Amino acid sequence: SLAGVIVQLGGQTPLNIAKKLEEFKIPILGTSQTSIDIAENREKFKEIIFKLKLLQPKNDTCKNLSEAKIIAKRIGFPLVIRPSYVLGGRAMEIIYNMSDLENYINKAIEVSDNNSILIDQYLENAIEVDVDAICDGETVYIAGIMEHIEEAGIHSGDSACVLPPQNLSDAILNTIKKQTKTLALELNIIGLINIQFAIKDNFIYLLEVNPRGSRTLPFVAKATGIPIVKFASKVMIGKKLKSLKLPINYTNFNHVSVKEAVLPFSRFPGCEAYLGPEMKSTGEVMGIDKDFPIAFAKSQIASGLVLPRKGNIFISVKDSDKMTIIEICKRFVSLGFNLISTSGTAKLMIKNKIPVDITNKITEGKPNILDLMLSDEIQLIINTIEGRISTKDSIELRQNAILNNIPYYSTLAEAKAVSYSMEKLNSSELDIKSIQSYINS
Repeated sequence: SLAGVIVQLGGQTPLNIAKKLEEFKIPILGTSQTSIDIAENREKFKEIIFKLKLLQPKNDTCKNLSEAKIIAKRIGFPLVIRPSYVLGGRAMEIIYNMSDLENYINKAIEVSDNNSILIDQYLENAIEVDVDAICDGETVYIAGIMEHIEEAGIHSGDSACVLPPQNLSDAILNTIKKQTKTLALELNIIGLINIQFAIKDNFIYLLEVNPRGSRTLPFVAKATGIPIVKFASKVMIGKKLKSLKLPINYTNFNHVSVKEAVLPFSRFPGCEAYLGPEMKSTGEVMGIDKDFPIAFAKSQIASGLVLPRKGNIFISVKDSDKMTIIEICKRFVSLGFNLISTSGTAKLMIKNKIPVDITNKITEGKPNILDLMLSDEIQLIINTIEGRISTKDSIELRQNAILNNIPYYSTLAEAKAVSYSMEKLNSSELDIKSIQSYINS
């Protein structure tokens, strides 16, 4: 006879058919259909958020353009918007103004088949965090807390992330652990749960709760050496966590692991090669070392990028990043790199006595940054952007970087990480060891 079906290990699709399984009297092992429905239903879940006094980005649902406009005025731009039925962030976009909203809604309604459209406040310049945990109804075991290197708004499947976190205070981490445990118990989770948070101005916002295993599970298992799925499966058939003797805390390891996404853009010339809330990656790799800069460098090499030891770095950043980029620029100069920039960013460098050559944007005429790239005169690019116009302007830059295998970074967090990695690579050689040697040390 059938003991039951595990629906927690196939992404979103098994959860979508859980209700049908219940209708056919097929037992679901672990978290019940009732709890799955609460976590998946936006209005029911809002009641849980309110009850537990947790923060969530402002959000609402709409059926048409007039409702969407009212919501947009109340929440304010930018917004994250998506049809309610999609998987993997498909058809999800960041919207910056009313005109973009109108275009999106008109297009979405044509294909939505009367489904509602979800609208959320977009938290700019926030740090996103993924948590994987196991709950047995009484106890919660946190298997991993991962800090994303890309800012919130990039699909979690496309974002590089690091375990353990590198830039979060103990107070923030303790609050994340507490909220994870509270949510898992409140939702009556039996087995796996994945929660995504965003940290902005020291406030912790709850982005998403998945009553299932996430794509991050294999990474956490490899990084910690803990067979998470094995333990979670035992919990789903009735075992208690206390009887399974799991390691007390994953942060006891003396190593750092970085997961990097592998993107398919080089195989599809001409496609829009920028990251957003819609998932684009087709695989992932991992770098592991005793410190973060080298682990990050290894992850880049594994994804097919070679960080340069000398040459020219092109830097062009949005206004809100200009003060922070100075420290990074100084690090590159101290390593012997030449900096090239467009006029806006270059003015700030000159003001801070950083040597820089000025070039034109692609839209400003020739010679421009694209000419330098095609002449093999650019070895690395840092290009942070905001707004739809800037995004579209940067697409050609990124596409040519991919075609010419030039490392390209689009957030300040990545720029900082790569600058430290290049500093470390300049002073030492990479040490190659097995994963087991890190786990067992």
